[in-house]
Amino acid sequence: MQANNVLWICRLTSRKGIPSCVAQKFHLQRCFSPRTAPVRSNSTGANHRYIGFNGSIQGRLKESSATASQPVSSDQLEFIPEATANPGQKRTPIVRVDDGKVSVLWSPQNWSRFHHIWLRDHCRCPSCFHPVTKQRLVNTFQIPRDIKPAHHHASMEGLEIVWDEPGTSPSTTHHSSFYSWSWLREHTYDPPQRLEQLANEKVLWGAKIARSPPTVVYEEAMEGGDAGLYKWLSTIDRFGFCFVSGVPPTAEATQRLCERIAFIRETQYGKFWEFTADLAKGDTAYTSMALGAHTDTTYFTDPCGIQLFHLLSHTDGSGGTTLLVDGFYVALLLKELHPDHYDILSRVPVPAHASGEPTALYRSSPPSGYPTLQHDTITGELTQVRWNNDDRDVMSRLRREVVEKWYDAIRAWHTLLVSPDSEYWVQLVPGTVLSVNNHRILHGRSKFDGKRRVCGAYIGMDEYRSKLTVLQEKFDH
Repeated sequence: MQANNVLWICRLTSRKGIPSCVAQKFHLQRCFSPRTAPVRSNSTGANHRYIGFNGSIQGRLKESSATASQPVSSDQLEFIPEATANPGQKRTPIVRVDDGKVSVLWSPQNWSRFHHIWLRDHCRCPSCFHPVTKQRLVNTFQIPRDIKPAHHHASMEGLEIVWDEPGTSPSTTHHSSFYSWSWLREHTYDPPQRLEQLANEKVLWGAKIARSPPTVVYEEAMEGGDAGLYKWLSTIDRFGFCFVSGVPPTAEATQRLCERIAFIRETQYGKFWEFTADLAKGDTAYTSMALGAHTDTTYFTDPCGIQLFHLLSHTDGSGGTTLLVDGFYVALLLKELHPDHYDILSRVPVPAHASGEPTALYRSSPPSGYPTLQHDTITGELTQVRWNNDDRDVMSRLRREVVEKWYDAIRAWHTLLVSPDSEYWVQLVPGTVLSVNNHRILHGRSKFDGKRRVCGAYIGMDEYRSKLTVLQEKFDH
């Protein structure tokens, strides 16, 4: 069995009725849509069943071992890989043109279709698409609605189309566009793109992540070639968090590490922050109280993306153990155990506020807030967990028929969040920085005493994604 035909699935056991994910590696993309069903792939021509806790796969999971992860062959999962007689042999796809679309046959069961107007609008020649700024130059609104190719030619490199454009220019009635095959495959929309992407694989985890938490070394992350930086950021992307060990236990070194990702996002707590339990800011983080698993800055339109913590010192006391919970993992459990509750948390908006500072009052915009579980509107993929019960505002916009259902849903959500199967507790030490995806991982801490000095910063999610994408193009292409 070839390695690329092996997937890993979650093993379910029961601890007081709560499933436990032991072999947590699988493809995330399709697991969180409101309804999971076989989807036709645009790159294999097969019907895929994306592996999650649903359908006939559920029975197989319950029958599987709870103590070890095992590879499952593609035929067991009803996944049929595309046949490739000779991987090194290239062939030109077959192209057909009708009155409205261009069809590309990649293989006997694998095809894509593109509307004429879509292709013309996406011409990448220098007069239609700026080669430096990567901005569209073509006037979309001058493209005839019924535009058609006058000629087309398929070569080994790609597809050339000569457009018949009467009246669009006084000097010419034709325009030539070229589309590489790789570009067309990457941007196909009919049928929808394959949702299972190895490059975007997520690893969902529970308490057993404590056995081998993801970690990179400070020297790697700071080295000039960026390979270590890419390793760090891609690890955050897969696991939702990553430790950086060997960091000099100073605020200055921590700030330099933060700025390796991008510029620091300034909030009402400052830019690069350093705090103790002195209530210098109006937030319970600036106390010695225990904090349950939560998302930071849920009251922002765009909650902070990556959060970095560094415990610089803890003297004359104990406690303050850090808590991490994989929100995507808990959401998947909720969807399997209580699909109606999952639906409620995906639909009902929750308002939030930050009112502890006399000079600042943050409230959700729009005032109704945002759902706890947010999804891609096209694919249904879970993209963000947004939960902070402490910062939740008055639920005055709930419809009366939803009130009891919503409270039932958050009760079930909370039960899974605080399950021992979900919680990963770790004692931070000077020299180790914790970096967390605040859109996925919920964090908290236990109560402590003594003097505890912590520094860190927020990085915007857009800035993190931008740097990760640039590094992916640098190292994966």
